[in-house]
Amino acid sequence: QVQLVESGGGLVQPGGSLRLSCAASGLTFSTCAMGWFRQAPGKEREFVAAISWGGGSTFYADSVKGRFTIARDNAKNTVYLQMNSLKPEDAAVYYCAARRGAPTSFATAYDSWGQGTQVTVSS
Repeated sequence: QVQLVESGGGLVQPGGSLRLSCAASGLTFSTCAMGWFRQAPGKEREFVAAISWGGGSTFYADSVKGRFTIARDNAKNTVYLQMNSLKPEDAAVYYCAARRGAPTSFATAYDSWGQGTQVTVSS
């Protein structure tokens, strides 16, 4: 049974930083592309970042490019999302997702999802 468990969310002031983690089990993590998505109240789920199975390729939404960094540690079956210079519009529930094959920004291409972790950006 595949499990993806996100952690690291919380309340942060604008301009602050958070690091999200997603621990995976029940899958061959080192062969999966991983993605981060987010969903704010009343909005559709949107792509944030993705990383290839080996970590050599990363992709970002334009809205987070230069501020967020996705990384993975295959020895720990964990993917991370370092978020810097956070803005109020970054507030959302953040989800990690896994898929076999190449990373993509399309949510429907991912096979497994975590339960999400809340990120609130407010002064």
